[in-house]
Amino acid sequence: VQLQASGGGTVQAGGSLRLSCAASGRTFSRDNTGWFRQAPGKEREFVAVMSWIGGTTYYADSVKGRFTISRDNFKNTVYLQMNSVKPEDTAVYYCAARGQGGVSTRAREYDYWGQGTQVTVSS
Repeated sequence: VQLQASGGGTVQAGGSLRLSCAASGRTFSRDNTGWFRQAPGKEREFVAVMSWIGGTTYYADSVKGRFTISRDNFKNTVYLQMNSVKPEDTAVYYCAARGQGGVSTRAREYDYWGQGTQVTVSS
């Protein structure tokens, strides 16, 4: 099972970026899929998650209203649309999949992880 995250880069504050996470060796259609991020010197933190049942979404308060998680089951890919980005959004972003159990905001409860993609927001 491999998750490949891409789409990171440098963007100015107020701009937009779309991250992608493609899975191989596994289908996302029955996974709860999430995005986490980790800034230098900080712990990995929850950003967004989508349940496989009904596509219900949950967001961290810090990104609510600016970020959107979505999934294309035919392409076996999860996305994170980031709008109105801020310098504090600068981090390495990781996608993750959880096959068993319900939706979770805890990184330790996820089974599969992508390699991370760097997002840098300049002021």
